[in-house]
Amino acid sequence: MKIESGAVAYVSGGGSGIGRGIAMNLAELGVRVGVVDILEADAIQTVALIEEKGGQAIAIEADVSDAAATEAAADKLESALGAVSIVCNNAGVAMHGVPMHEIKTADWDWVIGVNIYGIIHGIQTFVPRLLELGKPAHIVNTASIGGFQVNAGFLTGAYSMTKFAALALTEGLQNELADSNIGVSVLAPAAVDSGFHLAERSRPERFGGPYVRPENHFMGDIIKDSTQPHEIGAHVVQAILNDKFYIFTHPETKQWLEERHARIIGAFD
Repeated sequence: MKIESGAVAYVSGGGSGIGRGIAMNLAELGVRVGVVDILEADAIQTVALIEEKGGQAIAIEADVSDAAATEAAADKLESALGAVSIVCNNAGVAMHGVPMHEIKTADWDWVIGVNIYGIIHGIQTFVPRLLELGKPAHIVNTASIGGFQVNAGFLTGAYSMTKFAALALTEGLQNELADSNIGVSVLAPAAVDSGFHLAERSRPERFGGPYVRPENHFMGDIIKDSTQPHEIGAHVVQAILNDKFYIFTHPETKQWLEERHARIIGAFD
Protein backbone atom coordinates (compact mmCIF):
# COMPACT_ATOMS: atom_id res chain seq x y z
CA MET A 1 0.00 0.00 0.00
CA LYS A 2 1.28 3.44 -0.83
CA ILE A 3 1.07 5.67 2.24
CA GLU A 4 -0.26 9.01 1.08
CA SER A 5 0.50 12.21 2.95
CA GLY A 6 -2.76 13.28 4.55
CA ALA A 7 -3.99 9.73 5.10
CA VAL A 8 -5.61 9.00 8.46
CA ALA A 9 -4.53 6.29 10.89
CA TYR A 10 -6.01 4.82 14.07
CA VAL A 11 -3.40 3.61 16.57
CA SER A 12 -4.66 2.06 19.79
CA GLY A 13 -2.29 1.98 22.72
CA GLY A 14 -0.71 4.98 21.03
CA GLY A 15 0.05 6.82 24.24
CA SER A 16 3.28 4.95 24.94
CA GLY A 17 5.65 2.20 23.86
CA ILE A 18 5.17 0.49 20.52
CA GLY A 19 1.97 2.40 19.83
CA ARG A 20 3.79 5.70 20.20
CA GLY A 21 6.56 4.39 17.92
CA ILE A 22 4.02 3.43 15.25
CA ALA A 23 2.16 6.72 15.52
CA MET A 24 5.32 8.81 15.21
CA ASN A 25 6.64 6.84 12.23
CA LEU A 26 3.35 7.25 10.41
CA ALA A 27 3.25 10.95 11.23
CA GLU A 28 6.72 11.38 9.75
CA LEU A 29 5.21 10.33 6.41
CA GLY A 30 2.47 12.93 6.67
CA VAL A 31 -0.20 10.60 8.05
CA ARG A 32 -2.68 12.26 10.41
CA VAL A 33 -2.92 10.05 13.46
CA GLY A 34 -5.66 9.30 15.93
CA VAL A 35 -3.69 8.42 19.07
CA VAL A 36 -6.06 6.25 21.09
CA ASP A 37 -5.24 5.28 24.65
CA ILE A 38 -7.05 4.51 27.88
CA LEU A 39 -4.74 7.08 29.54
CA GLU A 40 -5.59 10.39 27.92
CA ALA A 41 -2.52 12.12 29.34
CA ASP A 42 -0.27 9.62 27.56
CA ALA A 43 -2.13 10.11 24.29
CA ILE A 44 -1.79 13.88 24.64
CA GLN A 45 1.95 13.48 25.17
CA THR A 46 2.30 11.45 21.97
CA VAL A 47 0.32 14.08 20.08
CA ALA A 48 2.65 16.78 21.43
CA LEU A 49 5.69 14.84 20.22
CA ILE A 50 4.14 14.48 16.77
CA GLU A 51 3.22 18.15 16.59
CA GLU A 52 6.74 19.16 17.63
CA LYS A 53 7.95 17.51 14.42
CA GLY A 54 5.31 19.24 12.31
CA GLY A 55 2.83 16.36 12.18
CA GLN A 56 -0.88 16.30 12.86
CA ALA A 57 -2.60 14.10 15.43
CA ILE A 58 -5.43 14.05 17.93
CA ALA A 59 -5.64 12.35 21.31
CA ILE A 60 -8.64 10.13 21.99
CA GLU A 61 -9.31 8.49 25.34
CA ALA A 62 -10.82 5.03 24.89
CA ASP A 63 -10.82 1.59 26.48
CA VAL A 64 -10.61 -0.77 23.50
CA SER A 65 -11.81 -3.70 25.60
CA ASP A 66 -15.20 -1.97 25.33
CA ALA A 67 -16.88 -2.29 21.93
CA ALA A 68 -18.91 0.90 22.25
CA ALA A 69 -15.83 2.89 23.29
CA THR A 70 -13.92 1.64 20.26
CA GLU A 71 -16.77 2.59 17.93
CA ALA A 72 -17.01 6.02 19.55
CA ALA A 73 -13.26 6.54 19.16
CA ALA A 74 -13.52 5.73 15.45
CA ASP A 75 -16.42 8.17 15.05
CA LYS A 76 -14.50 10.92 16.84
CA LEU A 77 -11.39 10.31 14.77
CA GLU A 78 -13.17 10.28 11.43
CA SER A 79 -15.23 13.34 12.37
CA ALA A 80 -12.04 15.24 13.15
CA LEU A 81 -9.64 14.02 10.46
CA GLY A 82 -11.60 12.08 7.85
CA ALA A 83 -11.90 8.46 6.79
CA VAL A 84 -9.34 6.08 8.25
CA SER A 85 -7.24 3.95 5.90
CA ILE A 86 -4.61 2.59 8.33
CA VAL A 87 -5.73 0.69 11.42
CA CYS A 88 -3.25 -0.42 14.07
CA ASN A 89 -4.90 -2.53 16.77
CA ASN A 90 -1.92 -2.30 19.07
CA ALA A 91 -3.17 -1.87 22.66
CA GLY A 92 -2.00 -4.63 24.94
CA VAL A 93 -1.27 -5.47 28.57
CA ALA A 94 1.20 -7.81 30.23
CA MET A 95 0.27 -10.81 32.37
CA HIS A 96 3.54 -12.46 33.39
CA GLY A 97 5.17 -14.07 36.36
CA VAL A 98 2.24 -15.97 37.91
CA PRO A 99 1.14 -19.59 37.26
CA MET A 100 -2.15 -19.63 35.39
CA HIS A 101 -4.04 -21.36 38.19
CA GLU A 102 -3.20 -18.44 40.49
CA ILE A 103 -4.36 -15.65 38.17
CA LYS A 104 -7.54 -14.00 39.40
CA THR A 105 -10.62 -14.04 37.19
CA ALA A 106 -10.62 -10.24 36.95
CA ASP A 107 -7.09 -10.34 35.53
CA TRP A 108 -8.08 -13.03 33.01
CA ASP A 109 -10.98 -10.80 31.96
CA TRP A 110 -8.64 -7.82 31.66
CA VAL A 111 -5.89 -9.43 29.60
CA ILE A 112 -8.43 -11.11 27.31
CA GLY A 113 -10.44 -7.89 27.11
CA VAL A 114 -7.54 -5.78 25.89
CA ASN A 115 -5.31 -8.23 24.01
CA ILE A 116 -8.06 -10.17 22.23
CA TYR A 117 -11.24 -8.12 22.34
CA GLY A 118 -9.27 -4.98 21.60
CA ILE A 119 -8.44 -6.51 18.22
CA ILE A 120 -11.92 -7.96 17.73
CA HIS A 121 -13.49 -4.57 18.39
CA GLY A 122 -11.04 -2.96 15.98
CA ILE A 123 -12.03 -5.48 13.31
CA GLN A 124 -15.75 -5.03 13.97
CA THR A 125 -15.43 -1.24 13.91
CA PHE A 126 -13.15 -0.66 10.95
CA VAL A 127 -13.46 -3.52 8.45
CA PRO A 128 -17.01 -2.50 7.40
CA ARG A 129 -15.86 1.11 7.05
CA LEU A 130 -12.81 0.17 5.00
CA LEU A 131 -14.83 -2.11 2.72
CA GLU A 132 -17.41 0.63 2.19
CA LEU A 133 -14.66 3.18 1.50
CA GLY A 134 -13.31 0.88 -1.20
CA LYS A 135 -9.83 2.39 -1.25
CA PRO A 136 -6.45 0.80 -0.46
CA ALA A 137 -6.14 0.30 3.28
CA HIS A 138 -4.14 -1.69 5.78
CA ILE A 139 -4.73 -3.28 9.19
CA VAL A 140 -1.90 -4.14 11.59
CA ASN A 141 -2.65 -6.25 14.66
CA THR A 142 -0.03 -6.43 17.38
CA ALA A 143 0.68 -9.94 18.63
CA SER A 144 4.11 -10.84 20.03
CA ILE A 145 6.79 -13.42 19.50
CA GLY A 146 4.90 -14.88 22.47
CA GLY A 147 2.08 -15.57 20.04
CA PHE A 148 4.26 -18.14 18.28
CA GLN A 149 5.80 -19.89 21.30
CA VAL A 150 5.47 -19.92 25.08
CA ASN A 151 8.55 -18.98 27.05
CA ALA A 152 9.02 -21.64 29.71
CA GLY A 153 11.02 -19.40 32.02
CA PHE A 154 8.79 -16.36 32.36
CA LEU A 155 5.35 -17.81 33.23
CA THR A 156 3.75 -16.17 30.21
CA GLY A 157 0.98 -18.69 29.57
CA ALA A 158 -1.90 -16.23 30.01
CA TYR A 159 -0.23 -13.49 27.98
CA SER A 160 0.88 -15.89 25.23
CA MET A 161 -2.62 -17.36 25.03
CA THR A 162 -3.95 -13.94 24.09
CA LYS A 163 -1.17 -13.38 21.57
CA PHE A 164 -1.76 -16.80 19.94
CA ALA A 165 -5.35 -15.60 19.57
CA ALA A 166 -4.16 -12.32 18.05
CA LEU A 167 -2.17 -14.30 15.50
CA ALA A 168 -5.12 -16.54 14.63
CA LEU A 169 -7.44 -13.54 14.33
CA THR A 170 -5.01 -11.87 11.95
CA GLU A 171 -4.35 -14.93 9.82
CA GLY A 172 -8.11 -15.43 9.56
CA LEU A 173 -8.64 -11.79 8.69
CA GLN A 174 -6.06 -11.98 5.92
CA ASN A 175 -7.89 -14.98 4.47
CA GLU A 176 -11.23 -13.20 4.58
CA LEU A 177 -9.91 -10.00 3.00
CA ALA A 178 -7.76 -11.69 0.35
CA ASP A 179 -10.03 -10.49 -2.48
CA SER A 180 -10.24 -6.92 -1.18
CA ASN A 181 -7.80 -4.02 -1.33
CA ILE A 182 -7.22 -4.17 2.43
CA GLY A 183 -3.80 -5.43 3.43
CA VAL A 184 -3.23 -7.20 6.73
CA SER A 185 -0.15 -7.61 8.94
CA VAL A 186 0.64 -9.13 12.32
CA LEU A 187 3.38 -7.60 14.45
CA ALA A 188 5.47 -10.04 16.51
CA PRO A 189 8.19 -8.25 18.47
CA ALA A 190 10.26 -9.60 21.34
CA ALA A 191 11.90 -7.36 23.96
CA VAL A 192 11.08 -3.70 23.41
CA ASP A 193 11.88 -0.87 25.82
CA SER A 194 8.20 0.01 26.03
CA GLY A 195 7.19 0.01 29.69
CA PHE A 196 4.42 -2.49 28.97
CA HIS A 197 5.17 -4.26 32.25
CA LEU A 198 3.56 -1.26 33.98
CA ALA A 199 0.22 -1.75 32.26
CA GLU A 200 -1.56 -2.35 35.55
CA ARG A 201 -1.76 1.41 36.05
CA SER A 202 -4.41 1.48 33.34
CA ARG A 203 -6.64 -1.41 34.45
CA PRO A 204 -10.29 -0.25 34.15
CA GLU A 205 -12.50 -0.10 37.22
CA ARG A 206 -14.72 -2.92 35.98
CA PHE A 207 -11.70 -5.24 36.12
CA GLY A 208 -10.67 -4.03 39.56
CA GLY A 209 -9.10 -0.65 38.80
CA PRO A 210 -5.46 0.46 38.66
CA TYR A 211 -3.08 -1.45 40.94
CA VAL A 212 0.52 -2.54 41.36
CA ARG A 213 1.38 -5.94 39.92
CA PRO A 214 5.00 -6.60 40.96
CA GLU A 215 5.00 -10.02 39.28
CA ASN A 216 5.29 -8.19 35.92
CA HIS A 217 8.14 -5.97 36.97
CA PHE A 218 11.00 -8.42 36.32
CA MET A 219 10.27 -7.67 32.67
CA GLY A 220 11.38 -4.09 33.27
CA ASP A 221 14.99 -5.22 33.69
CA ILE A 222 14.77 -7.50 30.66
CA ILE A 223 13.42 -4.87 28.28
CA LYS A 224 15.44 -1.93 29.62
CA ASP A 225 17.72 -0.53 26.89
CA SER A 226 16.45 -3.13 24.40
CA THR A 227 14.93 -2.33 20.99
CA GLN A 228 13.34 1.11 20.98
CA PRO A 229 9.66 1.61 20.07
CA HIS A 230 10.55 3.93 17.19
CA GLU A 231 12.48 1.07 15.56
CA ILE A 232 9.41 -1.16 15.81
CA GLY A 233 7.30 1.59 14.27
CA ALA A 234 9.69 1.72 11.31
CA HIS A 235 9.21 -2.03 10.78
CA VAL A 236 5.44 -1.51 10.78
CA VAL A 237 5.63 1.25 8.18
CA GLN A 238 7.77 -0.92 5.90
CA ALA A 239 5.33 -3.81 6.26
CA ILE A 240 2.44 -1.57 5.22
CA LEU A 241 4.39 -0.23 2.24
CA ASN A 242 5.43 -3.72 1.13
CA ASP A 243 2.18 -5.54 2.05
CA LYS A 244 4.13 -7.88 4.32
CA PHE A 245 2.07 -10.13 6.57
CA TYR A 246 4.46 -11.31 9.30
CA ILE A 247 6.43 -8.52 10.96
CA PHE A 248 9.31 -10.14 12.86
CA THR A 249 11.52 -7.51 14.44
CA HIS A 250 14.03 -9.62 16.38
CA PRO A 251 15.99 -12.06 14.15
CA GLU A 252 17.38 -13.93 17.16
CA THR A 253 13.91 -15.32 17.89
CA LYS A 254 13.94 -17.36 14.68
CA GLN A 255 15.68 -20.15 16.60
CA TRP A 256 12.86 -20.25 19.13
CA LEU A 257 10.33 -20.89 16.38
CA GLU A 258 12.54 -23.45 14.66
CA GLU A 259 12.77 -25.41 17.90
CA ARG A 260 9.00 -25.25 18.45
CA HIS A 261 8.19 -26.28 14.89
CA ALA A 262 10.70 -29.11 15.01
CA ARG A 263 8.96 -30.43 18.13
CA ILE A 264 5.60 -30.25 16.38
CA ILE A 265 6.77 -31.93 13.19
CA GLY A 266 8.59 -34.54 15.23
CA ALA A 267 5.35 -35.49 16.92
CA PHE A 268 4.06 -36.79 13.57
CA ASP A 269 6.90 -39.34 13.33
